[in-house]
Amino acid sequence: MGHAVSNLAELLRSMQPVLNRGVYAFATLPAGRVPDRLVPIATFREREGLTLIVEEPQAQDAGLAVLFRAAWITLSVHSDLHAVGLTAAVATALAEAGISCNVVAAAHHDHLFVPVESASRAIAALQALQERAGPEPGTA
Repeated sequence: MGHAVSNLAELLRSMQPVLNRGVYAFATLPAGRVPDRLVPIATFREREGLTLIVEEPQAQDAGLAVLFRAAWITLSVHSDLHAVGLTAAVATALAEAGISCNVVAAAHHDHLFVPVESASRAIAALQALQERAGPEPGTA
């Protein structure tokens, strides 16, 4: 695996947004314990309970109230957790397109959750942002 990228221009030029298959649900569990049949892709513990991001069919099967139906976009570039400005640049591009975005930064990549009906517009906005950042150095 390559090095983590921290330079903003390089991140934007090489972010390569990929739309993951499926619909993902944001839901909460007040007790904070994940039932065995659920396999969340992310959890976050808050004072009010446990937030889950889980495949929508799993949330439905578990009888969870879905708070947000999302498409999941992964920025393929290996982003450094110390990188400055990527989240702001991506969120701004999506906001300018009228698309809300929930960002999860993991160890290797940034993950964007956008309204499921806005998935293709979000990918287009991100690709336009990548193109505006210019070609990779050494390519023409």
